[in-house]
Amino acid sequence: MRMTSSQIFAHRVSSVLADDGDGRAQTGSLDSGVHLPDEWLSSLVDFIGSVLPGWRNDPARPAQTGEVGLTAQLCSRLTSASRHAPGWDFLQFRREEPDETDARRSIDLVVAPSGSVIWINGRQYTEYQALLPIECKRLPTPIGTGRDEREYLYSRFSTTGGIQRFKAGHHAANQIRAAMIGYVQARNIAAWAVQIDEWIDGLERDAVEGWSAADKLNIVEHNTVARIASLQSNHARLAGQNSIRIDHLWIEM
Repeated sequence: MRMTSSQIFAHRVSSVLADDGDGRAQTGSLDSGVHLPDEWLSSLVDFIGSVLPGWRNDPARPAQTGEVGLTAQLCSRLTSASRHAPGWDFLQFRREEPDETDARRSIDLVVAPSGSVIWINGRQYTEYQALLPIECKRLPTPIGTGRDEREYLYSRFSTTGGIQRFKAGHHAANQIRAAMIGYVQARNIAAWAVQIDEWIDGLERDAVEGWSAADKLNIVEHNTVARIASLQSNHARLAGQNSIRIDHLWIEM
């Protein structure tokens, strides 16, 4: 029997945590004994992906189309899911967090430790540092003055483009992993994958600084039944900054 995206994500999460003895839940006062491999961040993305279909399909979820409202709902659902999923209750999810390197800018959604100090590849994360910064965008971009239809990727009017913020170091300048969630509200996942590739081709053709075919997204998994997909992209950043990997989770609303 074919597994759904939720089942696949959940299986991957379980496998990673089962292989790592320090991945058990940590509660109560801050504990400094949680050491996790870099691969754990991928299992965290999978966990978030596994929650998306149930959140969208929940009959108790109030109707919502705006990005802020959707992200608030999702944050609540992720917090609840982490409390009831074995191995994930040492995390917290927060909205509109100031960026760690530029407090004037806020990140839509962040994952941080809760009651634990987590170490990944020698770096310490407390409840005050984001393990994974997440930007959320609607597809398509709402129509309005100063809005660019390519805002998931780039904006010619400002620095509000989703991937653009990470490439420029406006978000997560001191991190090498981030994620984006795409709320697909028209067309479908396959159509948007093609569209974003075409927009990147256009940025390269117009010689927009820093953009090339290397910025394109690759589909990792697409479940047409659950109407969810995971994608991945890697981006060079400004001189002196490490490149960044972005995991993309798209869900047809």
